Amino acid sequence: MKKSISLLLAMIMLLSLVTGCAAPAQEPAEAPAEAPAEAPAEVASYKIGVMTGTVSQGEEEFRAGENMKERYGDMIVLSTYPDRFMQEQETTITNMMAMASDPEIKAIVMVQAVPGAAAAIARVKEMREDILFVLGVPGEDPDVIAEYGDVIIQTNDLARGSQIAQQAKDMGAEVLVHYSFPRHMSYEMLAARRDLMKEEAEKLGLVWVEQDAPDPTGDAGVPGTQQFIMEDLPRKVEEYGVNTAFFGTNCSMMEPMIRQTVETGAIFPVQCCPSPYHALPAALGIAVPEDKAGDLDFILSEIDAKVDAAGMDGRVATWSVPVNMMYVEAGVEYAIEYLEGNTNGKADAEVLTRIMEEVAQGEIILGNYGNYDHYFLYLGAAVEF
Repeated sequence: MKKSISLLLAMIMLLSLVTGCAAPAQEPAEAPAEAPAEAPAEVASYKIGVMTGTVSQGEEEFRAGENMKERYGDMIVLSTYPDRFMQEQETTITNMMAMASDPEIKAIVMVQAVPGAAAAIARVKEMREDILFVLGVPGEDPDVIAEYGDVIIQTNDLARGSQIAQQAKDMGAEVLVHYSFPRHMSYEMLAARRDLMKEEAEKLGLVWVEQDAPDPTGDAGVPGTQQFIMEDLPRKVEEYGVNTAFFGTNCSMMEPMIRQTVETGAIFPVQCCPSPYHALPAALGIAVPEDKAGDLDFILSEIDAKVDAAGMDGRVATWSVPVNMMYVEAGVEYAIEYLEGNTNGKADAEVLTRIMEEVAQGEIILGNYGNYDHYFLYLGAAVEF
């Protein structure tokens, strides 16, 4: 009996403890009014892939890609094709497929569009038709790459023939010397450009001089070609005078040609591959700090200062922006305009011209290759130092 009473008391105490600890039900407190949230910054609903060469093979376009990444942040996705792109086309395809696997990628800009680009784009289009492809410096047959690229941009090398002669004339030239070698002159495009340059030079009243130089792929190699230019150019100036302009068809000629032009006081209208970065810094002794790599304003300013210091004002020129950097930057800006719905179809020549002129900070000439309305040939604006 006592045990039963004790058990009963314990249960009563436990019940009291439980009910005593239970908080009475309360009305929920009214939440304080929140300040209206600021509208989030507008974020692009797409990304743009940029595929370039590596620093060792294509520093200009690589730096241009970095510039676009710095400008637009995560909207830009960078990739490269391999240095040995001829032997490693499967790697190019793999890298392109990796970018296209991101559903937010809505455009891909490829500069240079090396061999393997057409196959890579074909593979991408098997799984995605919504990606815009902007290609610069196509390295495959024009009719092949035209089937895959949506916007293709290439330097108008034929029209450069007349342009170079006119540029030389505008800079005060009375004579135009053309350096090349039989292998280059066997290339239809280079030979046709030479013929147009000669025709325009004679039309403008310039004395035309055609001079063979050693082929850099020959026995003497690049050093032999460069030594010839170093020795022959002063002889030409002595023979024809300081108002002689010089042009060469090979990149290895450019540094000694610029150096000797400045040394003799002659005229240098443009490189074989127009760019402020091509041979000019080396020939003029310009060191480019790492933090200025890809800084176009810096290099133009440095070249101008060196040319002025040499007393060569108005006698050295190039194009105002490197061709490959132009194609990357203009390609990204055009892709943005297209994705924002600001173009008339995929290939809008008017919009592309406007963008390229903004990048070049000067007038450009844009034409079409053959009957293709999406394959553009570009002539850049000159800058005289």
